[in-house]
Amino acid sequence: MAGGVVVQTVGGKTYPGRMTAFVFFTCLVASSGGLIFGYDIGISGGVTSMDSFLREFFPSVYAKAKANKDMNQYCKFDSQLLTLFTSSLYLSALTTSFVAAWVTRVFGRKWSMFCGGITFLAGSALNGAATDVMMLILGRILLGVGVGFANQSVPLYLSEMAPANLRGMLNIGFQLMTTIGILSANLINYATSSIEGGWGWRIGLGLAGVPALIITLGALMLPDTPNSLIARGYAGDAKRVLVKIRGTDDVHDEYEDMIAASEEASAIEHPWRNILARKYRPQLTVAVLIPFFQQLTGINVIMFYAPVLFLTIGFAGDASLMSAVITGVVNMAATVVSIVTVDRLGRRALFLQGGTQMFISQVVVGTLIGLQFGTTGVGEMSRSYAILLVLFICLYVAGFAWSWGPLGWLVPSEVFSLEIRSAGQSIAVCVNMLLTFLIGQAFLTMLCHLKFGLFYFFAAWMVVMTSFVALFLPETKGVPIEEMNLVWSRHWFWRNYVTIHDVAGANRRSHEV
Repeated sequence: MAGGVVVQTVGGKTYPGRMTAFVFFTCLVASSGGLIFGYDIGISGGVTSMDSFLREFFPSVYAKAKANKDMNQYCKFDSQLLTLFTSSLYLSALTTSFVAAWVTRVFGRKWSMFCGGITFLAGSALNGAATDVMMLILGRILLGVGVGFANQSVPLYLSEMAPANLRGMLNIGFQLMTTIGILSANLINYATSSIEGGWGWRIGLGLAGVPALIITLGALMLPDTPNSLIARGYAGDAKRVLVKIRGTDDVHDEYEDMIAASEEASAIEHPWRNILARKYRPQLTVAVLIPFFQQLTGINVIMFYAPVLFLTIGFAGDASLMSAVITGVVNMAATVVSIVTVDRLGRRALFLQGGTQMFISQVVVGTLIGLQFGTTGVGEMSRSYAILLVLFICLYVAGFAWSWGPLGWLVPSEVFSLEIRSAGQSIAVCVNMLLTFLIGQAFLTMLCHLKFGLFYFFAAWMVVMTSFVALFLPETKGVPIEEMNLVWSRHWFWRNYVTIHDVAGANRRSHEV
């Protein structure tokens, strides 16, 4: 095909693989759903380190935060009410993911994104105008509904719209937008923290409406994915969209595979029950363990509470916010590295390298904090130690940003057959939000009790998850979604669950169309 790339697959089928302007535009707009997720991660950690915010809503935490250096530094921010402000969003997103799965399947991916944008917009308005803790938490719950819808629909949308050979790069656009959201929030926190009158936090919380408006209006402009259109009975519209996003009329093989996959999916009356079938065991395992492990990297400890963490270990107020900005820049830049390399090096290589780098960084960070504060938590960090600590936190963030960050969303969204795709993505979002909630709620208490050992705790999990990838995760780069069963049937372990018979059945249905 002139001017493009053709992906050769099993059975002599061809799939257009050119980056067209239309597919780039649609994926760019859809990936802006990551802005709301990232902005919230960044803004919540920043405002909870602002004196004016703590003084108004959490006065007991403010009093401990202002205690002298002879106080146990590990415990100065330990407050279940404060962590509930942050983590309530993720509990809300968890429960929403099941409703979002139904909306995504029945009404399409774009309307699920629209629902996410509208509810996030309402939550940002409530938070910006909050006068008490209850208003804050109600606003967070609405924000969580928005995140639940966006995280359910956006990764699916990107994986279904992208050509197989560019799926990794385009899907990681979601994570790139997430990092842009985090960095934007960190910059806003830094700029508003010194506003006279102590109302700067209202600007930060209220400005969450900007990324919400972007995804809300953007969703109205987008076509739905060919897969979703076919599944909902609009086969003619699906083919027109496919021709447009691929930039060629030669889409016969890909379209026929979509039709076959849709017919198989329509025969499944209970996707939530069928996902438990033996032949879907690999996908179910990935849907559970990849997001489970992603949160046990400890990244949200850094990104939620970066300013609070830096304050805890002895940085001044402005210095803690600036350190959070630095980690935000590293996060965004390293995600670009993943975009450039994921479809060349593959998923496994990035997982393994990033996991190793994160393990080393966690051990060093824990050791530096332990040497400075010991088990008593009493002390003050020197400038040289502080610089070294920020350096290794940045190395840790970089390792996450080109491995477990983007791939934690990419891999689950690309491995499911159409008939269980919405259910599978819902499980992945649910597990992600559940672990995010639990770790977010428990972190400050864990820091108080485990002290510097908390970083060793996360380092130990890095060993477990990197070993899982090495042994049980096959390479999925360049594989069309409709052909993904072949990957499992050839894996040394998963071929015990996904047999050649399962693959042959799917191929036979494809040829019968």
